Amino acid sequence: MAPYVPGEQPPAGAKVIKLNTNENPYPPSPRAMAALRAVDADALRRYPQPYAQPLREAAGRALGVDPAWILAGNGSDDLLAMIVLACADRGRKIVYPMPTYVLYRTLADMQAADVVEVPFDEDYNLPVETLLAEQGAVTFIASPNSPSGTLFANKQLEELASGLRGVLVIDEAYADFASHNAIELVKRHENAVVLRTFSKGYSLAGLRLGFGVMQPALLSGIDKVKDSYPVDAVACAVGTAAMEDQAHKNECCAKVVASRGRLAGELAAMGLKVWPSESNFLLAGTPDGASAAPTYQALKTRGILVRYFDQDRLRDKLRITVGTEEQNESLVATLKDVLT
Repeated sequence: MAPYVPGEQPPAGAKVIKLNTNENPYPPSPRAMAALRAVDADALRRYPQPYAQPLREAAGRALGVDPAWILAGNGSDDLLAMIVLACADRGRKIVYPMPTYVLYRTLADMQAADVVEVPFDEDYNLPVETLLAEQGAVTFIASPNSPSGTLFANKQLEELASGLRGVLVIDEAYADFASHNAIELVKRHENAVVLRTFSKGYSLAGLRLGFGVMQPALLSGIDKVKDSYPVDAVACAVGTAAMEDQAHKNECCAKVVASRGRLAGELAAMGLKVWPSESNFLLAGTPDGASAAPTYQALKTRGILVRYFDQDRLRDKLRITVGTEEQNESLVATLKDVLT
């Protein structure tokens, strides 16, 4: 099997504009930082709460769901791993549309599960009928999708939840930048899970914290394979404070969304094909369909990191994180120079 390959992480202090791993360019909530500074020695000496109860309660209030429906983990990747471990095995299919988040394949290979990758069309329309026909033990839908940024209609997700016998996982890592989400769908379907992370909207990628929302019967099954203490005391305290400061998160995400629109227009004006995005990144294709690797390397040489995927249907594209206005202006100016 092939390991998951994350985006490049430059050493601390490196003078680069980092637009390759979809981190939020704005700082975390001041309340989250205050909670970090307030962590005392006893919180580190003792084991943390096994279910991160303060975090569950804060997330429940923010999302309008019962805290008993929330399972926290060491990043939403941890929840993905729990779900695969609990639900998939040899002879039990994991199904997802492609291209999408490549970790799904890695997790499936760890369980030796059968994998069905259903191709998107060029506009990243969700292939609902084909996904239903496959009847996976687990079906993953990233919405918004990475690397395209495509947000799928709740009507389509509802059709999947109603028609699948297995578990439908709606991976909403980028939901804080999107116009709608699928939380309400979980209340109507016992086989549906919505995943959230603190890495994007809350500017806490370095903390490694996420959670899943699902009905208690499904949660009790996935709970059987979780780590004994998946959320450490520091992450619980900081994440709880961040969740309680929705105003700060919403303000930062609104700035990203506004910048996303401006950046998309500037990239399109250069002749790049830009897919509609409801995330904090843009997928941009080369004007002539040639490999984007030389452009990626040229930007890297000039101190700007973007994401290049050396895989089918993505070799002529770059995924570009939306940065601050200053970072975006530097990217546009440098990219114009590179392309000419």
